[in-house]
Amino acid sequence: MIRQLIVSYVLLVAVALTAFTVPVAFTLTAQLRGDTEESVRREARTMALLLADGDAASRAALTRMSEAYAAETPGTVDVLPASATVGKTTAHWGDGALKVTVPAVAEGGRTVGAVQVTYPTSDLTSRLWRIWGFRAVLAVGVLAVAAGLGALVARRLTRPLRQLNEMASRFGDGDLTARSPVTGPPETQQLARTLNSGAERLDILIDSQRIFVADASHQLRTPLTALRLSLDNIADGADDFFVREDVEQATAEVVRMSRLVNGLLVLARAEAKVSAAEALPLRELVEERLSVWRPAAEERGVTIALEGEFGGRPAVLASPGHLDQVLDNVLSNALEVSPDGTTITVRVSVDADSVELSVLDQGPGMSDAEKSRAFDRFWRGQGLTGRSGSGLGLAIVKQLVTDDGGTVALRDAPEGGLCVAVSLRPAAARSGG
Repeated sequence: MIRQLIVSYVLLVAVALTAFTVPVAFTLTAQLRGDTEESVRREARTMALLLADGDAASRAALTRMSEAYAAETPGTVDVLPASATVGKTTAHWGDGALKVTVPAVAEGGRTVGAVQVTYPTSDLTSRLWRIWGFRAVLAVGVLAVAAGLGALVARRLTRPLRQLNEMASRFGDGDLTARSPVTGPPETQQLARTLNSGAERLDILIDSQRIFVADASHQLRTPLTALRLSLDNIADGADDFFVREDVEQATAEVVRMSRLVNGLLVLARAEAKVSAAEALPLRELVEERLSVWRPAAEERGVTIALEGEFGGRPAVLASPGHLDQVLDNVLSNALEVSPDGTTITVRVSVDADSVELSVLDQGPGMSDAEKSRAFDRFWRGQGLTGRSGSGLGLAIVKQLVTDDGGTVALRDAPEGGLCVAVSLRPAAARSGG
């Protein structure tokens, strides 16, 4: 928009310069050519009168005048016979000179000859070029000044719009506290007030929703824990097989509900206002989480392998605790669907633009339709261990990674199974050991 405004200003100034400067320049050119032609005509007429007198004194005066004219001006004088004239004064511009021919008419109307003055126009052409060049340079200077002033005016005019755009961008990125200053013309101020008011209401509604989900999830944990303890006590005192089986089914449902409540609580916290991203050491963080998950994997006969180069001790930009939760959720899902005796591979790929952390399992994988829905809340795939998950794991992963400015994608693993690829922003490598 700024560029369009500047171009508009420059075009308006260019049209004004053309309208006022070009006609003046053409008029000045015509005036200089007319003055030159009139001067040459006047000299030629004077010498034609001397030629028409015919006496010796007039001819001598004509000779002296011709010599003086040739010495004082770049022009030359030629005396033509009567047969070379058409009987009237002529002026011809061309071939780099002005030629004026004036007939010498004696008494009685008899033409006795003609005087032809040839005046070179090189000096006049140079003068005209200087005039046009000066005006062209002046026009370019005026256009440059107009462009500079136009840029200042355009930036001033569009500043409220840029502030609104910045506010909209921050709001689109999830910063619900973004507000626009109420500046500029009345129309822009009204628009800013409207957007700020809408953002304020939306922020309040979303905060209320988050608080409700977090509070409800937190409050449900206590009765669920008490219910599970009661079911455990019933199971311990029940001798009937069918009663114990029913209690175990009820306990399994309570456990699943507890997982769901815990997942909702984690998701509510993930959707809350995040802290600023920090440079976190990737290698130490990954190795720490793998050391936590390896014992659980070994109980199932599953191996967790780490691949990739960690040269230069790479660091990533992430909020504290986010990457830990991401790895925990992804590894938990991978372990749930991995058959006994298989391998879960954690692969790290580092380049100048991104750091990709991939978790590959050897489970059943997902179809394209399942991949398109995998990040939806409460959606659960059919893994080898059954539909026992809460359906919030990958939703939490996507929320946390997106908050840190990264991306997450699901791909087919090269050897079968699923690959969860998390791409994060790189940070400068930490110095030291």
